Amino acid sequence: MKIAVYPGTFDPITFGHIDVIKKSLKIFDKLIVATTDNTDKNYFFSIEERIDIINNSLFKDLKFNKKKIKVISFNNLTIDLCRKYNATAIIRGLRAVSDFEYEFQLAGMNKKLNSKIETMFMMSDVENQIISSKFVKEIANLGGDIERFVTKHTVKMLKSKY
Repeated sequence: MKIAVYPGTFDPITFGHIDVIKKSLKIFDKLIVATTDNTDKNYFFSIEERIDIINNSLFKDLKFNKKKIKVISFNNLTIDLCRKYNATAIIRGLRAVSDFEYEFQLAGMNKKLNSKIETMFMMSDVENQIISSKFVKEIANLGGDIERFVTKHTVKMLKSKY
């Protein structure tokens, strides 16, 4: 069984993230969607809320197969997650060229930590490449329509915060 880990903050998950998940499932038998709980960051949604949003977005709103995706939180090295779940790859999403330098360095560091784990870069479809969690939150805060960028459950959660 081919397993990959897709780590991120997912604060909140967007259709850009979901595109990457769809593409990953074409290559891997199982995907671990891992949302970080790094205490050094200030998150808009708590870890419990992000897990809830991801689960509801993927399994209720979009009807993804629960047997192919596991949603977890983590606060350790991604390489350690890969070892725990027998994953052979880390999935990283790219939106723009500006993302590449950081992601390239991160992939290199992960390779140094464990040479058996590959990092795969994936891009969301063109119509979703401009979407970022930061912009979605800003648009929601200003009363704009975010339904083109996130699932129904995410819209509901964002509206409840603003």
